[in-house]
Amino acid sequence: MVVCGDDGLAHRLAAELRGVYREQVTLVVPPAGRRVRQPVVGRARAASAALLDMVNAAVNRTGNADPGGADRELDATEPTEDVLADAGVERATALALVYDDDETNIRAALTARRLNPRLRLVLRLYNRRLGQHIEELLDQSATLATGDGPGPGTGSGTGTGTGTGAGSTTVLSDADTAAPALAATALVGTSKVVETDGLLLRAVERNPPRPGEVADPGLCTLALLSATSNDPAGADGSEGSGEHGPQLLPDAAAVEAATGRGTVALEQVSYSGPPLPAGRAGVPAFGELFSRRLRWSLAGLVACVVALAVALMLVTGDHPLHATYVTLLDLFSINEPAHNKDTGRQILQLLSGFVGLLLLPVLLAAVLEALGTFRSASALRKPPRGLGGHVVLLGLGKIGTRVLTRLREMDIPVVCVEADPEARGMATARRLRVPVVLGDVTQEGVLEAAKIHRAHSLLALTSVDTTNLEAVLYARSVRSRLRVVLRLYDDDFATAVYRTLRAAHPGALTRSRSVTHLAAPSFAGAMMGRQILGAIPVERRVLLFAAVEVAGHPQLEGKTVGEAFRAGAWRVLALEVPDGEVSDGGRAQGGAPERARESRLVWELPDTYVLRGSDRVVLAATRRGLAELLGRRAARRGVDV
Repeated sequence: MVVCGDDGLAHRLAAELRGVYREQVTLVVPPAGRRVRQPVVGRARAASAALLDMVNAAVNRTGNADPGGADRELDATEPTEDVLADAGVERATALALVYDDDETNIRAALTARRLNPRLRLVLRLYNRRLGQHIEELLDQSATLATGDGPGPGTGSGTGTGTGTGAGSTTVLSDADTAAPALAATALVGTSKVVETDGLLLRAVERNPPRPGEVADPGLCTLALLSATSNDPAGADGSEGSGEHGPQLLPDAAAVEAATGRGTVALEQVSYSGPPLPAGRAGVPAFGELFSRRLRWSLAGLVACVVALAVALMLVTGDHPLHATYVTLLDLFSINEPAHNKDTGRQILQLLSGFVGLLLLPVLLAAVLEALGTFRSASALRKPPRGLGGHVVLLGLGKIGTRVLTRLREMDIPVVCVEADPEARGMATARRLRVPVVLGDVTQEGVLEAAKIHRAHSLLALTSVDTTNLEAVLYARSVRSRLRVVLRLYDDDFATAVYRTLRAAHPGALTRSRSVTHLAAPSFAGAMMGRQILGAIPVERRVLLFAAVEVAGHPQLEGKTVGEAFRAGAWRVLALEVPDGEVSDGGRAQGGAPERARESRLVWELPDTYVLRGSDRVVLAATRRGLAELLGRRAARRGVDV
């Protein structure tokens, strides 16, 4: 495996491949003087070395050889052709390009595909539309060079990948991978979600059932939360710390025996786009242009014109169309004076002229309101008066933009704070009509303008750790029980910040999240040639959702769903079937007939259903469980993972 990058994600990914999948890894990073975030990268490298030492110690205990061989680390400013050749791309199984710059990743991917057409490529791209085209281009190039199609499978739900086998290309975005978890962390009672093609899986945290109550397991119980159920962060708020954690993928006996512990249950939710905001249903299209008061004024003037036309028709006996025409002439003062007409006609003409005078300011107001609506559509909105219970989002960079989109998909009110008027997410905020406060969050009055004193939670997602910390400290001084989520790169720093905030504000909820920690498992799974649909954080641990071909896996093939389940490691959740096809495997084994859904995934499989080699299943697994099930070396060498 070859990993090329310039930030902490590269080191996290290398540690994941070495420590979990037991792979030999060549890491290509910039020289020490040019690395981004020196302290963070240094700590990530230390964590990678620590994981490798643990693996070697486990191997020595079992008497086996080094599972990953000699790992290498190369210093290179850019992944040029010579650098890739020196890293062994021509002999490698997979290459991950996780530079922060999309152009660098694309250039290196084109070069690597030419050097090794059968190489499995995993790219980190923020631009999803460009990623789709790059995938098609690289896969087509591999097909023409080798004469074979890309590997089986479809892309990751967090990216756009089109293949997972040799010679395939998978494009992932760390922002898309981490955004659901970050958005869910900021909300009370809102589920953690994993989005796949048209399917939304929701992991719901539930409180312990009361005596006599029966907990609803949903589709299945994913985890038992730690004993500190009042604060799901457990003993520590950052990833990778703490001694007592949750129990992932428990069996039925463990769920029944657990008392006083919350659970995480899986639910399926169909998502069809954000609903129409409350109070807007039935409003015609022109309602977006004109205010309600102006619409009533226009309706009143139209009613007056109709009444005058009817009165003129009754007085003069004219045809309705002619009476309406004469009334409009009088209304706009372009008709001849009716001084030789009868009294009724003269009175109607005077009334029409008076209505015409009222019409002029109403028409002028309509024009001004329409122009103002068009101008405000392209301008930033301000937080409305009386807003409360909203989420304050700091930073509209790559991560902040994706989190903003997720929050609006869940119809959560958001107020953004951004110092750069040309930030990446400004266009998204305008399109979603989200209020934005322009200003430095460290300056006095900026958070007040975002109405932090009435906010529900604060998401500090800027790229500067100290800025996030300062904003959180100030927000806590304004509202001590405010729920806060910090994006911190350094795990040691995050742990220290969390412990201090928790000690100072024990009644408030604090979270610290690392984007690289949430994204690394998906990138590692893609490099192993497996389809990772997404990841859901459960306290300090991560639960992966993957699509797996049953063929070639003795732990699954030929076994029933109940027999294939391994507590704490993996669990089969759903079976994929062709559109319109109803699987009869459940009937053959005495189970209830399964129903094929639009997503082509059959849920609630009976435990008696026998998994066949031609089946493709969706399973939930821990990182180590997935490595044991799908890893190339761990299962063969018998290493304890």
